[in-house]
Amino acid sequence: MRGWWQDLTDLVLPAECGGCGRPRTVLCQECRAALSGAVPRRVRPVPEPPGLPEVRAAAPYGDEVRAVLLAHKERGALTLTGALGAALAGAVRAGLPAAGRAGGPGPVLLVPVPSARRAVRARGHDPVRRIALAAAGELRRGGTAARVVAVLRQRRAVADQSGLDWRRRLDNLAGALEVTAGGARLLGGGPLVLVDDLITTGATLTEAARAVREALVRDGGRMLVYAQATREEMGERRAGSTGGTVIRAAVIAAPPDSFEMNRN
Repeated sequence: MRGWWQDLTDLVLPAECGGCGRPRTVLCQECRAALSGAVPRRVRPVPEPPGLPEVRAAAPYGDEVRAVLLAHKERGALTLTGALGAALAGAVRAGLPAAGRAGGPGPVLLVPVPSARRAVRARGHDPVRRIALAAAGELRRGGTAARVVAVLRQRRAVADQSGLDWRRRLDNLAGALEVTAGGARLLGGGPLVLVDDLITTGATLTEAARAVREALVRDGGRMLVYAQATREEMGERRAGSTGGTVIRAAVIAAPPDSFEMNRN
């Protein structure tokens, strides 16, 4: 009900930019450029958790980008969904092999990282799933077949991640996610991309990859996770010849120092 009411008020009430607060615009040109004006890049947290898939991000996390993400997630600014979906779609597309970008053998499968049920109830919507749906639509409009496969769920409650270092975040999330019953059968046939709004330490995406990998192994599939960029082409050739599945990941934003181009 809250989501429906927010959709209605967003259409009726005057808007302000979700990034800088400029009046009478949902997202001004400057904030839109900060969100999706750059080429999406590979990001790697330091230290990089073992098992983290290759991650692409659309923008550095800070200032306007941070404000836009928080406005959508915490304040229900749902008119920002389209811009956030376009940014995420760019990060997804940047991480795909050439065949996937051109609409290869199967649709790109976007697997959103799930929010806790209590958070969804409090916010009135699931922000990552909503953005993933917008990103899938953006990919399809650009000629890349894509669909959202929301098969991940929390199997147990986790502590608040704020204030935890990377190691304690990994411990906090270990075993916290699982694939729904029968969900592994929906994960074949195309490139598989875990999606989230933000990466910090990489603990969440690492746990999501573990859950997907184990579900596919139980279902009789072969799972190959490639974390090294120098092995990407070799890995995809092997995956294509053996029927294995490569897990990738895409996010809207990441800390500036996690972008490879910003490292010495």
